[in-house]
Amino acid sequence: MAVKYVRFLIFMAFLGSSCSTKEVTKMTISPGEKVKFMTLDPGHFHAGLVHKSMYPEVDATLHVFAPAGAELNDHLARIQGYNNRKESPTAWIIKPYTGADYLEQLLTQKPGNVLVVAGKNDQKIDYILEAVRQGIHVYADKPLVIDAIGYQKLQKAYQLAEQNQVLLLDMMTERFEITTLLQRELSRIPAVFGDLENGTPADPAITKESVHHFFKSVSGVPLVRPDWFFDVEKEGTGIVDVTTHLVDLIQWEAFPNEVLDTTDIQVYDSKIWSTALTLSQFTQATQKSAFPEFLTKYLNEDKLEVFSNGEFQYTLKGKHAKVRVVWDFQAPEGTGDTHYSMMRGTKANLIIRQGKEEGYRPVLYVKLLQGDSRELAQAVRNTLQASYPGIDLEALPSGEYKILVPDRYHNGHEAHFAQVTAKYLDYLRSGNLPAWEIPNTLTKYFTTTKALELARK
Repeated sequence: MAVKYVRFLIFMAFLGSSCSTKEVTKMTISPGEKVKFMTLDPGHFHAGLVHKSMYPEVDATLHVFAPAGAELNDHLARIQGYNNRKESPTAWIIKPYTGADYLEQLLTQKPGNVLVVAGKNDQKIDYILEAVRQGIHVYADKPLVIDAIGYQKLQKAYQLAEQNQVLLLDMMTERFEITTLLQRELSRIPAVFGDLENGTPADPAITKESVHHFFKSVSGVPLVRPDWFFDVEKEGTGIVDVTTHLVDLIQWEAFPNEVLDTTDIQVYDSKIWSTALTLSQFTQATQKSAFPEFLTKYLNEDKLEVFSNGEFQYTLKGKHAKVRVVWDFQAPEGTGDTHYSMMRGTKANLIIRQGKEEGYRPVLYVKLLQGDSRELAQAVRNTLQASYPGIDLEALPSGEYKILVPDRYHNGHEAHFAQVTAKYLDYLRSGNLPAWEIPNTLTKYFTTTKALELARK
């Protein structure tokens, strides 16, 4: 592990020798100094979810730089809604700037020290590059990049961030999902899980699948998608968007706290396919009465073909892994986005399901292969309950064991933004990211962009 980290540092030093930057004012955050958020061009609702909570170390004044229009209005209305809610209202003071030179003004004024960016994925990395070049910390929504050119820019962005002593992090919210946390914990207990299998293409060691929906509610309000969201040249295909989370979790669970690099990856199968939307569905999702001109290239007769679905298989340090993302238009009543995950060990399989039987809430199951149920019960008592009081175990007629999780731990996707933001603020206070975070982020985006290249062949 140490050798790989040294190799990564040598690579970054080499990359830095080919780049030059002008002198900038370092924007390190000193002890006691308030974090001041600046939001840039918030075209995705995740930008608003960062502000669903207040944080003691964050200044209440929120500067927003963006072009005037529906996307900005939606963002401001979402934050104002958090300010006006009856239960635990926030108290953000919003100061928007809407001139055409919004990026230039942000970089010139620098009223804050942390840039929050969530919007068009094709230009996000350019925003990130400009910010770190000017010594501004960056907290960005995934995916940071959606193609090989973007990946090269990301390499440069991390080199500049190192030079200018700023932290660049993407919002890996799914690391805070309770069933995923418990799956990771159990996989690290050899008496229960054994060792992670190598797997095969037909039966991978790790499988992660998720189903998402174009039309849904966020914070109790129907989500209005921007029309560009349906242009995969801006949003990214299914291979490089949501799969970012799945690849991240595979790395995070299979090789926790271990430095990875691109030589650990071999992508060998990849494909993308479309979801067809009627004009009526598009209108319901966007509030637009017609398909815009820039989307006509995706029209097939009278339907819009959105290449939002993707699947690929690869090996990570010899372990076969599979990720799959599917987008439907709308979830059936009473359901929502779903997640499936399987980790195959020599002694047990750890399975997360989120179907009808689970009430569409993720549930972790343990299928013992040659392990002892007494070892599992002991792991729940001594390890899981120590970190998460109230966790319990139930034997099922199927022969599997269900991990029982109190409701208080099921806080949901929106709450994960406060958790990952709090973690980022911890990193800002310490001035460091974990040693594995940057190389593993680069490995993650190498994987997704390589999968895209293969799918296009």
